[in-house]
Amino acid sequence: MAKYSKIRVAHICSLIRKDSYTIAEICSISGIDEATYYRWLKDKSEFCEAVTHAREDFNEARLVECEKSLVKLINGYDYEEVKTVMIDSGKPGPDGKLTPKIKERTVTKKHIVPSLPAIIHFQTNRDPENWKNRQTNELTGKGGKDLFEGLSNEELEERIAELEKKLAD
Repeated sequence: MAKYSKIRVAHICSLIRKDSYTIAEICSISGIDEATYYRWLKDKSEFCEAVTHAREDFNEARLVECEKSLVKLINGYDYEEVKTVMIDSGKPGPDGKLTPKIKERTVTKKHIVPSLPAIIHFQTNRDPENWKNRQTNELTGKGGKDLFEGLSNEELEERIAELEKKLAD
């Protein structure tokens, strides 16, 4: 059975902060079994708190990356695409195999245009009063008047009964 220590807790938390490992992967890398992990979560409040903070740190870092990616998608961006064609040099390397050499290297500058869905997402979430991504339907009577304006409760109940009867037929 693995011993509980601050060093092991720090190692587990660093794994949680670094990547989206499963509990099984974290336990395997850390040299503990899953039952131990869950027992520590239940019995050791400092472990539970450290794991919770590590998960929050992971989520916060992902949110920052999401925002950076969204900005790139909104603005568009440039990148270089590099293609390299290799051939045998005819000379053996230290392992006895022929070493490759570059025959051709092509660098192409590419531009990614702004993404309309990313722009719409940003606008509807950051300024919902001016940018709405929903539809509304209103049903009105003749001349835009309220269909039930001026009707008493009894008259409304009669109309409802008529409509229910039509639906039943």
